Amino acid sequence: MIVIGGGIVGCAVLDRLARRNVSVLMLEGGDDVAVGASRANSGIVHAGYDCEPGTLKARFNVRGNAMIWQLAEELGVPALKCGSLVAAPVGGEEGIALLKRKADLNGVRAEVLSREQALEIEPMLADGVQSALYAPDAGVVSPYQLAIALADRAVLNGAEIVTDAPVVSLKKEGGLFVAGTPQGEFAAKLVVNCAGARASEVNALVGAETFETEFRKGEYYVLDHTERERVSTVIFPLPTAAGKGILVAPTADGNVIYGPTSSPAEEDDTSVTAEGLEEIRRNVPLTYSSPAYNKCIRVYCGVRTIVGHDFIVRPSERVEGLIVTAGICSPGLTSAPAIAEYVEELAGRYLPLANKADAVIRPPRTPRLAELSEEELNALVKKDKRWGRIVCRCEKVTEAEIVAAVHSPLPARTVDAVKRRVRVGMGRCQGGFCSTRVMEIISEELGIPMREIRKGAGHSEIALLAVKEADYEEV
Repeated sequence: MIVIGGGIVGCAVLDRLARRNVSVLMLEGGDDVAVGASRANSGIVHAGYDCEPGTLKARFNVRGNAMIWQLAEELGVPALKCGSLVAAPVGGEEGIALLKRKADLNGVRAEVLSREQALEIEPMLADGVQSALYAPDAGVVSPYQLAIALADRAVLNGAEIVTDAPVVSLKKEGGLFVAGTPQGEFAAKLVVNCAGARASEVNALVGAETFETEFRKGEYYVLDHTERERVSTVIFPLPTAAGKGILVAPTADGNVIYGPTSSPAEEDDTSVTAEGLEEIRRNVPLTYSSPAYNKCIRVYCGVRTIVGHDFIVRPSERVEGLIVTAGICSPGLTSAPAIAEYVEELAGRYLPLANKADAVIRPPRTPRLAELSEEELNALVKKDKRWGRIVCRCEKVTEAEIVAAVHSPLPARTVDAVKRRVRVGMGRCQGGFCSTRVMEIISEELGIPMREIRKGAGHSEIALLAVKEADYEEV
């Protein structure tokens, strides 16, 4: 069986199928999993009150919310059930009431609060907020760490992942699909299309149905850890036709984010614009009383894929043995475990699936320096001196943690892949202090020269030559 695409949905599907008695392979076009929308989203675990009742979004959001907290705990992924507030101004009572009716129909716990009640949960609400909808089961999770952990567990359970392998051809011959990539051809009886932004394109390769696809970019501010104590919950404005709006939220790793915007874009347009950042600055004060842009340590942008008004998760109507997931925009992160559960059910219609008796459920986890007591750290240093060498001062990451990332079940072979696993370079200096040392460790552990080390996908080599060895007349 082949899973195409290593975003959060593809990784969740791979993880479930790897625990069954089938051979399963993932083909990912990037250098790592979680390099697209799963890398650059809000990380919100939505409660499900905003979804239109009766849709796949509502079904998978509510079920996914019920699954994701245990999943994060099993995998050791940062997650926080902090609840969410939809903050409404005077005149927003009707909008709040509509969300409450949807919540009731979707089976989601939610409560309408007065301003005074809302301030008890979030003291930093803006002065103009007069009522709110509170959903206690919402929260945040690290989206890329969740995807990586799912991929790692899948590998431990026998799955294979091939990166730098975009599917450029897909045909069906004699009951087998044959997927062509720059890494070679791969054959399987069943294909699950989790290609995200490329889902319609992949379908077209094999003659399956295609979809009109829309891309919208979302820009964000990331604030320093020092702002985390000022934000207690996820704060949304009233949603509009363009989406859930510009939020203020803690992250599972201890930062705060403002965003996202929502504007039409090309599939690969992750540029941050002055106009987008200004839109965030205009809207944040409508719900949050104390923006702190002077604490910004990074801005970034993600692109979400929209196919109609609902998710597509179904067998192809034209090609037998092809299961399609497409248009998995918000609340796709929350929905991913439930989508994977349903895809497994669909796959069971084609292939007999039985549980592996010895499947790994709780993978071994490398501890983080930031989580260790002094006694625990001293014990580790006695066994391995690399635990005593701090590489990233901002995020308190040791050489031992970086080495473990390089040799994880799905190895981190680029600087960005290491970054997503252990947060090296995600602090105030954004890698200014530690990047060269990370490159040295990758070089040492993988036995490759510095000039071959990439930042991420494609031709993103960082070190072009050794300065002291260069013949400048030839450069």
